[in-house]
Amino acid sequence: MKETVFQAIDELYDEIINIRRYLHQHPELSFQEKKTSQYIVDYYERLGIPYQANVGGYGVVATLKGGRPGKTIALRADFDALPIQEENDVPYQSTVPGVMHACGHDGHTASLLGLAKALVKHQNDLPGTVVFLHQPAEEFAPGGAKPMIEAGVLEGVDAVFGTHLWADTPLGELHLAKGPFMAGADRFELVIKGKGGHGAIPHQTKDAIVIGAQIVNQLQTILSRRIDPLKTAVVSIGKFEAGQAFNIIAGTAKLSGTVRTFDSNVQHSIMEEMEKIIKGVCIAFDTDYEFQYFKGYPPVLNHEREADMILKNGIQVPGINRTVEIEPTMTGEDFAYYLMERPGAFFFTGAQIEGRHYPHHHPKFDIDERALLHASKALFQAYLSYQALTE
Repeated sequence: MKETVFQAIDELYDEIINIRRYLHQHPELSFQEKKTSQYIVDYYERLGIPYQANVGGYGVVATLKGGRPGKTIALRADFDALPIQEENDVPYQSTVPGVMHACGHDGHTASLLGLAKALVKHQNDLPGTVVFLHQPAEEFAPGGAKPMIEAGVLEGVDAVFGTHLWADTPLGELHLAKGPFMAGADRFELVIKGKGGHGAIPHQTKDAIVIGAQIVNQLQTILSRRIDPLKTAVVSIGKFEAGQAFNIIAGTAKLSGTVRTFDSNVQHSIMEEMEKIIKGVCIAFDTDYEFQYFKGYPPVLNHEREADMILKNGIQVPGINRTVEIEPTMTGEDFAYYLMERPGAFFFTGAQIEGRHYPHHHPKFDIDERALLHASKALFQAYLSYQALTE
């Protein structure tokens, strides 16, 4: 039935694109996706596929039982947007000021809904059961995956697969890694409590900008001098806010950033070293501080057998001309929680626009919409391939 379903997906191309563009025009931030969730519910209502709404928040879970015996496999798509003002001049530009689908989640949702519509027409020939996981709040921890799992979405599920439309990957390619694939993603916040004053009399102040600059520089030595060079990690400062005027020395500075790791021991070491450095610098400048470290998503660890299955069988998907085993990436994903509970794999579906490439989370981010068909078919290929695996 595979070729028949692939053809059905092709016939739904315009509808899938229209779904993606509608969602792109009406983005909602994490934990606020009420209308998006209702849109998904209404779609399954029209298809006649049983579903549950408001699962672990605004999550939606639909279940399609095939007419032939087989395994129960979950396929996941997220649907939240980002607090970014879109700069694309396209007919489907976001209509919500300051909010944009700048990561492709609109496309994920459209691909999975398109697959659901293609499969319902061939339900009697379908082996096993498909569980369609529509997840909110991937972009911001604590995320939507964990509460959905706690609500029981993986009960009775044998395996779980997901894909991310990836603007850095050429169209027609699937990329993934066996084992560690995407990093654990933490964040931190630091407030330096110095003493402000006139720029002409710096000796009477405790310059929060100078202190902050020292901390920024010293934090980089954690990776270069305190962590095993054979281990992988990132410490990045994303925000440094201080000062009010050109001639006033800042008394307060606020810094925030992210830590990315694959190893929990490395994560713990970085947390300890950050505290030591911040405390030491602030003692040297006789300054107080507040430091908060927030553990985010764990690393995405693909199961080797399932990842190898996608690498070998992904080439059977029409439009996919290459599957590539890549090095792990330091980006994060809460799909990690699903893989901690069930076998499965997460992979990138190439969506790069040739000659016009902007990265994820950029105001001009966009995707080649032909990739939506590839994502839909690749998820179904993973579904069928896993049905054929023997224990």
